[in-house]
Amino acid sequence: MSATNLPDTSQPDATPDASRERDRWAASADAWDRWADPMADLADKLNRPLLDAAGLTEGQRLLDLASGAGEPALSAARRAGPDGLVVGSDLVPGMMAGAVRRARSVEGPAPAFTAADMTALPFADATFDGVTCRFGIMFVPAVDSALREVRRILRPGGKAAFMVWGPRAGNGLFSEIGDAVADHLGEDGSLDPLFRFATPGLLSDLMRSAGFVESSEIELTPVRKAPAGQPFWRAALDMSFGHRLGGLSADRRLALEADIARRFEAQAVDGIVPVPSHARIVVGW
Repeated sequence: MSATNLPDTSQPDATPDASRERDRWAASADAWDRWADPMADLADKLNRPLLDAAGLTEGQRLLDLASGAGEPALSAARRAGPDGLVVGSDLVPGMMAGAVRRARSVEGPAPAFTAADMTALPFADATFDGVTCRFGIMFVPAVDSALREVRRILRPGGKAAFMVWGPRAGNGLFSEIGDAVADHLGEDGSLDPLFRFATPGLLSDLMRSAGFVESSEIELTPVRKAPAGQPFWRAALDMSFGHRLGGLSADRRLALEADIARRFEAQAVDGIVPVPSHARIVVGW
């Protein structure tokens, strides 16, 4: 399989649950595209340990699931080099608009992008050396089906590496923004899927049930130091709650953002806001 003969999956089949997820992310697609370039350096700090865990080396073939605006597929293509192949996929074609745009300006190897439902991947058995998914597996209703598909398209000895969020309490950015949105707009559970695999070992158990013979977990708990008074939280607000913000009046949007800013400024020490995060990389062979 080459980048030029990828399957045509512009309208992938989907279950009703998958269709609901597609609608949610379609409403946030513009925000992901808009923030992709400003967030590139921060994204790379997550991409590197994920690609390390997947064991990606030059000349290999890798499938990146839930690529969104192109991460970590763009970074992966540089590692795989001209003799490798990286395919980025997403359930929502519109989510990849930013990825396609960014790939055009890449010097050197670039990923191919195609729409795909990870519970019914349009690839032959044993096609890829590795699979990555950064903060996407949590949103798949039929996780067991997705994991079996990932195992099917991996070559013998291949690795799958999933990055998921740890507990909400350990992720200050989501915790504060989520509380503010709930106070202003009501709680609708939008953030609940993010922490679906917050419990250690949960995703590993599911991977073994899907046929992976071995698994491991890596904890990442960095603390970002953000300048007080700067809207460092705005990207997370737009990308996580874009589906709720579109119909807000300007006054309500301003009130919400002012509340979020106050919450973080109250945590500042010497002009710096500590923003803890907790992610986990789960690897299966």
